[in-house]
Amino acid sequence: MTTMTAERLDVSFRAMATTVTMSVLHPSPAAEAAMAAARRVFERVEAACTRFDANSPLMQANAEPMRWHDVPHELASAVMEASRAHVVTHGVFDPRVLEDLVRLGYDHSWPQDEPGPGLASAHDVGPCRTRSSYRGPVPAVPTVWRPRWEDDGLQARVHLGGQPIDLGGIGKGLAVRWAAGQLRDVGEASMVAAGGDCQFAGPTPSGQGWRVGVEDPRGGVDPLAVLEISDGACATSSTRVRRWNVDGRQVHHLIDPRTGDSGGEGLLSVTVLHADVAWAEVWSKTLFLAGASQVKASADEHGLAAAWVEAQGDLHVNAAASAQVIWSAV
Repeated sequence: MTTMTAERLDVSFRAMATTVTMSVLHPSPAAEAAMAAARRVFERVEAACTRFDANSPLMQANAEPMRWHDVPHELASAVMEASRAHVVTHGVFDPRVLEDLVRLGYDHSWPQDEPGPGLASAHDVGPCRTRSSYRGPVPAVPTVWRPRWEDDGLQARVHLGGQPIDLGGIGKGLAVRWAAGQLRDVGEASMVAAGGDCQFAGPTPSGQGWRVGVEDPRGGVDPLAVLEISDGACATSSTRVRRWNVDGRQVHHLIDPRTGDSGGEGLLSVTVLHADVAWAEVWSKTLFLAGASQVKASADEHGLAAAWVEAQGDLHVNAAASAQVIWSAV
């Protein structure tokens, strides 16, 4: 859907199992073409990086992770960024959780922005599947991931380092980053949002920042807090939508590579504010896996602005993020 006035151009569409919303304030004559280019970014990233299509370039590479594959530039860039994140987070961010996700039952796409009212609506996949032979028993400290990539601008290639990967979260963050880059110079301000990953450039007409609600991961429509962001990004890792039952216990999609199981003990969600949306995505998952006992210390150690919701529904905000909270329910 597209709406346009002299003051604002808005576009929304479905991609990557969520609703993507893009806005340009006081658009220039080039804004409509830029919006079309930004939409194509999502289409290319989804086509290249989805794990829900056996014929996608990612899944073709996953089928033979021990050899080189010619791939789209978007996939090579995503592997490069994921590898960097793996190093920076000391292995806590690890795309090699694909087999654990499938083993637990997350083997098909679920709409990201259609949460049910709670556990009663969660998926139930029945008996847990046997661990695949790809990785064997999960080590206490996962092995270092060493993918390789080449991209000369004409042809891109990747070698996944011997194990299949999932690029869902960072892929969406990169799509938002690259789409936002298409809109940066075609208006006074712009915004791209996709399933909790948001990138903003410039203030709103009132001179204030863009306002973002921190959702209640327990369900409901009312936010727990409202953040104000001018130039920057935010991303949230949450159990609100992608959680289900396996063998009588609740699991979710935020897998700790150190255990091969759902992580983040004592947490329901983590939101990170950052200059770049893809890194906000990386850090929100990394902080989530620190668990309630360590999330604040980890955020402070890395100089991150963060808000998190614990299992009882309590919202916490560290000092680095407090200046951007303009309203809170508590």
